[in-house]
Amino acid sequence: MLDKNYEAEKVEKKWQDYWEKKKIYKYDPKRKKKSFSIDVPPPYASSGHLHVGHALHYTQFELIARYKRMKGFNVYFAPCFDNNGLPTEKYVEEKFNISKGDMPRDKFRKLCLEESKKVEEDYVDKVFKKLGHSYDWDLLYTTISKEAQKVSQTSFLELAKKKLAYRSEEPVIWCTYHKTALAQAEIEDKERNTKLNYVYFDLEKGGKIEIATTRPELLAACVGIFVHPEDKKYAKLVGKNAIVPLFGHKVKIRTDDKVDMKFGSGIVMVCTFGDKTDVEWWKKHKLDLRNVITEEGKLNEKAGKYKGLNFKEAREKIIHDLKKENKLIKQEDLRQVVGCCWRCSTPVEFYVTKQWFIKTLDFKKELIKQGKKINWWPKFYRVRFEDWTKNLGWDWCISRQRYYGVPIPVWYCKNCGNAILPEEKDLPIDPTIDKPKKKCKCGSKEFVADEDVLDTWMTSSMTPQIAGRWLEKPKKFKKIYPFNLRPQSHDIIRTWAFYTILKSYLHFKKIPWKDISIGTYILDSKGRGMHKSKGNAIWADDLLKKYNVDVFRYWVGTAKWGEDLPFQEKDLVAGSRFLTKLWNASRFSLMHLKDYKSKGKLEGFDKWLLLKLNKVIEEATKSFDNYDTSEAKKVVEQFFWHDFCDNYLEIVKDRLYNPDKRGKESREGAQYCLFNSLLSVLKMIAPIMPHVSEEIYQNYFAKKEKKKSIHVSDWPKKFNVKGDLKSGEKAIEIISKVRQFKTKHNKSLKEKVNLVLDKKLEKDLKVFLKDLKAVCNADIEFGIKFKISFI
Repeated sequence: MLDKNYEAEKVEKKWQDYWEKKKIYKYDPKRKKKSFSIDVPPPYASSGHLHVGHALHYTQFELIARYKRMKGFNVYFAPCFDNNGLPTEKYVEEKFNISKGDMPRDKFRKLCLEESKKVEEDYVDKVFKKLGHSYDWDLLYTTISKEAQKVSQTSFLELAKKKLAYRSEEPVIWCTYHKTALAQAEIEDKERNTKLNYVYFDLEKGGKIEIATTRPELLAACVGIFVHPEDKKYAKLVGKNAIVPLFGHKVKIRTDDKVDMKFGSGIVMVCTFGDKTDVEWWKKHKLDLRNVITEEGKLNEKAGKYKGLNFKEAREKIIHDLKKENKLIKQEDLRQVVGCCWRCSTPVEFYVTKQWFIKTLDFKKELIKQGKKINWWPKFYRVRFEDWTKNLGWDWCISRQRYYGVPIPVWYCKNCGNAILPEEKDLPIDPTIDKPKKKCKCGSKEFVADEDVLDTWMTSSMTPQIAGRWLEKPKKFKKIYPFNLRPQSHDIIRTWAFYTILKSYLHFKKIPWKDISIGTYILDSKGRGMHKSKGNAIWADDLLKKYNVDVFRYWVGTAKWGEDLPFQEKDLVAGSRFLTKLWNASRFSLMHLKDYKSKGKLEGFDKWLLLKLNKVIEEATKSFDNYDTSEAKKVVEQFFWHDFCDNYLEIVKDRLYNPDKRGKESREGAQYCLFNSLLSVLKMIAPIMPHVSEEIYQNYFAKKEKKKSIHVSDWPKKFNVKGDLKSGEKAIEIISKVRQFKTKHNKSLKEKVNLVLDKKLEKDLKVFLKDLKAVCNADIEFGIKFKISFI
């Protein structure tokens, strides 16, 4: 039988070791049962622990894996780590206070790999196994592994051969902090305070014009001036030249209907490049290119005496000089939205360089159609995906100027500049180490390696293919692709979800998964997203020193998918109370089930409880199927607390303790109901609280069901029982009123009472009378109206 107290640390370790030893969560490709595959989000290997928001997210979809196993699915649940690219580089640079340029490329990459492995080990032991996650650890992959690199490079080669991947020299979004190109999806808009500067430009043949700009530091890059074609006050300026102040070069005045006549003076200068509009106008009007910035975010020699200054320094110096030459008219405060690198929050620039791109804009309509084929949970997140897709303005830039990542598998001919691609059978390759096995079409054998790496999303967009062993085991892959579920956060719909849908369409003309479910986003007490850099992170491993694992998982069960949830420690306290109640109620029940063998005779309250339980099984099953784990937990918990513990356990005590008075069959009926209702509760709560449910199950039920674990037992099915649920509810209401009456008069619940019930209820309550008399300790008669009195 169960110990008096639940010893969490001992129980958790025991069952975690047992699950691993017995391979309870092993995916078996030979099993004929239908598979359920989950495309797990690979966590960045850039910290030894997770804050509670991350821990909740990864546990939230793990509940689904456990539920699906109990529903009979062969669950494909591959653990993974994202140790590829910029996040790992940044972690290593910060940890060792170095820059990637401080050491040879190969040594820096080796250091990144070593550090990421340490982090992965911490994740496995201190986080995922500690939380009782039910991965098949034999399926583990990392995004920098040889297999992942092969998938990523194969994708690149296939798209290059189809002319869907191309190389071009043009303005790209550039992070001056990380010194690399970025994709549009890696940009986050942030607000800041700035100044709108009104500056005089002299006209070539006399006179002057007034231009308002927030980027006076880019005056050296000015290549054009624009007015609106319908702006009559500036019509005479069109075709004339203006002279850029401080720098003296001439630029022509043109028209474009995108000019906002109400902003500033209504005259706009175009620089190469201050923003996205500058890029568009530069291309549209075939303007000159004056690239005055360096990759570090400083001005170059084309800026003259301002060379070497960063943007802030240059802005201050240029404003000073404009004032000195009486070219600055005035300054106005302005609240401005700027695009920033999503990893370092540095405002991005537009920098001209050669990069690799994947054609994306050509497929916007098709991608929206693909998105509609997928089930989105909650549904409204599909609109976010569609809005992002519709508003895309750039092809996907996939090359990054970093060291650590999947190498771009390309060499360039020194003679003609053509790209030389390897054969797929030779992948993965590193062109800085490996040499091409064929010469260029021009006959040259001289080449130079591409030293860039692929955008991390180029690999992460192929997680279903990597996890499913697309290239290693193609037959197995076909059985599980498209995957059943992609769980992810809402903030990466524009990246991970979008790119995965894009890649699946470009390679297979299929959706990558049938369902995508958006997890809960955890906020701190002030309503801010939890993040290490904000200093508001609450670490999961710290909480697990204070609360046991199932209590933490109980809190996860309260979270509603797709919604924000402020973290409150009181929710963990509620979990402790529930676990204690489950343990004590199970101890009581199992004491009375030692000799349980047959169904016996079901009484009125037995049927009432089983009918209630049928509804709970139906609702919990539906909720789990719809990724509404919070609703599933709520209905099971309410049934357990109120119907099972508060009422039924008290009601059947007389039949359990007094078989001589109530009869053997009546006691057996109570045992049957006790056995099945407790077992059903344990199974429905098992995905959420796996350790305590396993301990109780193994103590008694495992032998009865002949199962290795509750987590591979069958999900509860509804009972074939008939009864009057409404009459049962009326009987429960009577018990509640009697309890309230005794409490109001400060009497013990064991105090004897005389109970008069409405004559109209006599027939309906007949099957409940014996239990009513016992639980209320009452003499019962039927009369005109309801009445309670002490005897």
